[in-house]
Amino acid sequence: MLPEVIGPSEAAGTTPEGLLISAGTGETMAAAFGLGIGLGDAVVSLGASGSVMAVHPEALVDNGGMITSLADATGMHLPVVTTLNAVRTLRGAAEMLGLGDLESLSDLAMKSTPGSHGLVLLPYLEGERTPNLPHTAGTLSGLRRESMKPEHLARAAFEGMLCGLADALDVLRGRGVEVRRVFLLGAAAELSAVQAAAPALFGAQVVVPQPADYAAIGAARQAAWALGVSQGTLDPRTPPMWQGPAAQVLEPGEELAVGQAVRQQYVSVREQTYPGAFR
Repeated sequence: MLPEVIGPSEAAGTTPEGLLISAGTGETMAAAFGLGIGLGDAVVSLGASGSVMAVHPEALVDNGGMITSLADATGMHLPVVTTLNAVRTLRGAAEMLGLGDLESLSDLAMKSTPGSHGLVLLPYLEGERTPNLPHTAGTLSGLRRESMKPEHLARAAFEGMLCGLADALDVLRGRGVEVRRVFLLGAAAELSAVQAAAPALFGAQVVVPQPADYAAIGAARQAAWALGVSQGTLDPRTPPMWQGPAAQVLEPGEELAVGQAVRQQYVSVREQTYPGAFR
C-alpha cells in the first residue's frame, strides 16, 4: 500500500502531546518557500556547482534529463536545472592567477570591461550536465595580444560562470517558464563582479538576499499555514503572508544591451565548439 499524500496546507496528525504536524517538504522546496518566490521568480544558487529553479504551474517532463521536476511547498511545481561548474570556475581562475581568494579575483575582474576584451571561457572544467557534455573540458577562446592580461581572464571566468547559468535559465524559459526576477544565493553572490554582470547577463532583475537559513524559515511558514488552516483563520489555497528577506535589488538598466551582446558572444563560441549541444 502507498502512503496517503496530503496537500501542502493540511495537517498530517498530532504528536502525543497534541502538537500539530504539518505536511512537511524537502529542503530545496522549503528554502524556496522561505524566500517567498512565486510565479515569475527563479533562484540561482552559486556553489561549487550551480542550480537554477523556478516556480511553474505545471510539471515539466524532460526526456533529455536536463530538467528535474519537483513539487514545491505550495501545490505548484519547481523545475530545477543544474550545472556542474559554478564557483569551482572562479576558484580555478584565482589559483591560475596566483590570487588568494575570490574577493581578489573579483576586484581584478572589475578592472576589465564587459566582454573581457574578447576572451570567452566555456567553464566545463568537470565536464558539464547543462549542456550534456560529460567528457569535455573547459575552453578559453579569443586570445589576442591585447586580451592577454590578468584582469581580462578574471572577468572571463565570472562571465563564463554566469553565462553557463544563463544557459540553464534558458532551458526553463524554453519550456514556457516565466522569469522576471532572479534570486541569487551563495557566498559568491556578494562579490562585486557577480553583482555587476548578473542582471544584464540574466536579462532580469536580480535580488541578493541576506544570508539566512531559508529552509528553516520555509518550514516555519508551512507550519504556520497548517496551524492557521486547522484553526479556520487561513485559506488552505493561499500561503500566509510572511516578511520577505532583506536584500539588495539589482536592475539590468542601461547595461542590458551590453550584457546581451556578451551573452551572444558566449553562445557563438559555445555553438562553434559544441554545435547542437542544446538540441
